[in-house]
Amino acid sequence: MKRLRVILLAVLAMTLLVTAGCDPNNEKGTPGGSSASISGNSGASAGSAASSAGTENAAKKMNIKVYYPDEQGMKLIAVKRTIKADGSNKYTEAMKSLLQGPRDKGQIAVIPKQAKLKSVKVKGDVAYVDFSQDLVKQFTGGSTGEEMLVGSIVNTLTEFSEIKKVQLLVEGKEIETLAGHMDLSSPIARMAGLLK
Repeated sequence: MKRLRVILLAVLAMTLLVTAGCDPNNEKGTPGGSSASISGNSGASAGSAASSAGTENAAKKMNIKVYYPDEQGMKLIAVKRTIKADGSNKYTEAMKSLLQGPRDKGQIAVIPKQAKLKSVKVKGDVAYVDFSQDLVKQFTGGSTGEEMLVGSIVNTLTEFSEIKKVQLLVEGKEIETLAGHMDLSSPIARMAGLLK
């Protein structure tokens, strides 16, 4: 009888420990916690699952550089930003970050606020950046402004080593020029000469 009571108490104690280890409020898991002491394998797999989830979250954040013209509108300044991105989504996130405009003094916005980013698609080593027609309609700069606008987009995307050239599109179609000063009919390579 005593032996049966001891066995039942041991089973009850183990059940309580397992239940405590599976607490729904303990979302992140506790390495070396009670569940690990009962069954080492399940504790280890829970720990590795938590660490792989942590790695996924870390992979979704990326430090990039976006480029804005200086106050004189003659050179592009690199600005560090952190984006949440994974896979091909990182190119869109980089462009969205660029479109937010500069936050520091000494830099100016050159892309019209009304211009909406429609998509960023990559084929081979070329990024195709599609804007709404407001990119052309609302652009008010001259030849230097056009060069700064194109350079800010091209240099931001060619920060990704796999992107060698950028093709600007408006409403899904190639354009010959933005304001009559630059030939945009074919993909543009990194414009390193504009960098400060």
